[in-house]
Amino acid sequence: MSEHSDQDPRTDETLGAPAPEPGSGLDRDPDEWATGEEPMTAAQRSYLDTLAREAGEELPADLTKAEASKHIDRLQDRSDRVGDE
Repeated sequence: MSEHSDQDPRTDETLGAPAPEPGSGLDRDPDEWATGEEPMTAAQRSYLDTLAREAGEELPADLTKAEASKHIDRLQDRSDRVGDE
């Protein structure tokens, strides 16, 4: 028995692909997320703070994961950081 037998086997999935993997759920509406009502993550908060500051907006600090994701998407559409390559 291998010492790593309790770990999941590797898959052919990739991170950082130009488009989400089919069936990955990355294109799912945040309102459908099982954890969407949980408080936003530290990473979401940090990125959203940066995007909002650059856009001259103020947002509540108590957003849910789903709400934060929607604001991030909206602000990315307006930002020079994403999509103008």
